[in-house]
Amino acid sequence: MKKEVNKNLPTRLTICRMILAFVIIIFILFPFDMINFSFPKYLIDDSVIIDVKLVICAVLFVIASITDFLDGHIARKYNLISDVGKVMDSIADKVLIDGLLIVLCGQGYISPIIPIVIIVRDILIDAIKMLASKNGEVVASIVSGKFKTTFLMIGIGLKLIGNFPMGLWNVALDDFFIITGTFLAVLSGIEYYRIYKKFLTIK
Repeated sequence: MKKEVNKNLPTRLTICRMILAFVIIIFILFPFDMINFSFPKYLIDDSVIIDVKLVICAVLFVIASITDFLDGHIARKYNLISDVGKVMDSIADKVLIDGLLIVLCGQGYISPIIPIVIIVRDILIDAIKMLASKNGEVVASIVSGKFKTTFLMIGIGLKLIGNFPMGLWNVALDDFFIITGTFLAVLSGIEYYRIYKKFLTIK
């Protein structure tokens, strides 16, 4: 029985991350004012606004981000890596990160160019993975891609908590992580293209 639970644990964590991503997005967008309910906001030192609703989302986002590390770690440690798991993990990451970037853009927290760049990059990588798989080759993760995900997760988390406490000193650490993550997304996209461009050649 224990072996069965261990075998399915990475997939369960991935599904949990996907569910949390949808919960966060719905929670941010839900019109609570229509049901006469509002979350308190606090102004700290006349420079940082803490929105309790977004703080709750930040906590859920951190939990979801931790599952991203855990499912991969467990899958590698216990040799539970599968093609289905890889696909689900990729989808969960996109729902979590791309979804939050779109929402933050819609709320006016970040520039529209950021989610556009990330989504276009993801489409390109997915196309490369699909073509490579069709030719019997597995596209391995690269370091810049992993750093991209980490930087974006940190940036999104900071953005949700109003860039606290760095905002107190006018240090836009949230923007730094998100912009750097976007730059790494472009860099990793170029690397993927350079390594696997043979699959994109029209014959």
